[in-house]
Amino acid sequence: MTSVRPTIVVIGNFDGVHRGHRAVIEAARADAADGGRVVAVTFHPHPLTVIRPDLAPNLLCSIEERCALLREAGVDEVVVVEFTREVMNSSPEEFVASVLVPLHPTKVVVGKNFTFGRKAVGTPATLAEIGAGSFTVEALDLVDDASSTEARHALVDGDVQRAADILGRPYRFSGEVVKGDQRGRELGFPTANVLVPPARAVPADGVYAGWLTAHCTAPGVGDIALPAAISVGTNPTFDGVQRRVESYVLDRTDLELYGVTVDVDFVARLRGQVKYTGIDPLIAQITADVVDTRTALGLPDSRPLLR
Repeated sequence: MTSVRPTIVVIGNFDGVHRGHRAVIEAARADAADGGRVVAVTFHPHPLTVIRPDLAPNLLCSIEERCALLREAGVDEVVVVEFTREVMNSSPEEFVASVLVPLHPTKVVVGKNFTFGRKAVGTPATLAEIGAGSFTVEALDLVDDASSTEARHALVDGDVQRAADILGRPYRFSGEVVKGDQRGRELGFPTANVLVPPARAVPADGVYAGWLTAHCTAPGVGDIALPAAISVGTNPTFDGVQRRVESYVLDRTDLELYGVTVDVDFVARLRGQVKYTGIDPLIAQITADVVDTRTALGLPDSRPLLR
């Protein structure tokens, strides 16, 4: 007789896939060590966009990025459940029947604060009761100071190092490079500009040190992390209104990245955003920002090394 391959299911929003999420996945991975598989069930859009749109948070990552992060964390398969009013109003029994039963789980792993079903009446104990005889349930203690909400608060404060502690990695903002005003090029500091979409979390307006990775095939550029001075904001010196992330790759004025998808990893905050009264003080400040970026990234004073 062929034995049934164990399927361990983890459930959650998993926005940002922070250290707490990874602890749940690691527990499931341990249970699946003997030939089992781990399946993550996540929801899109965020439930609050349906339940209380006025309270819906800015997300730490896109659904595509979330799925990739879950796989990197050890998940074998990701099931994205479209969160609708029908899902919101389902009973705990209906939720289990429609979402979990088709996955044939042998075990379900959740955090102790997990709730589900109409008016969030379902708890881990409810889940265990419904699944009795079909699957077991493990409710894990939460990891201290590791939550998507805390990561968002850290970004609002511009504290990217705190956000990195929560996430277990530098905060990453990804997007396609668009043509900007090209003032950076005129000033001698060309930038790769990525627009900030609605409902997406980014660090507070200001200047940061970090790394830019371009997903392209250009020699010496593609998929290599390049040191960058990063500006987040609306470019107030020139009365800008559109919020964007602008990355100047140190010592590179030859990059043509329009239309290329880039990852921007934030390492340290250098300063807040300032409106300057002229071009000369702006250039002087950018020059100082480049020096501070080298220091923050631990690079030599001369041409920086690639990470």
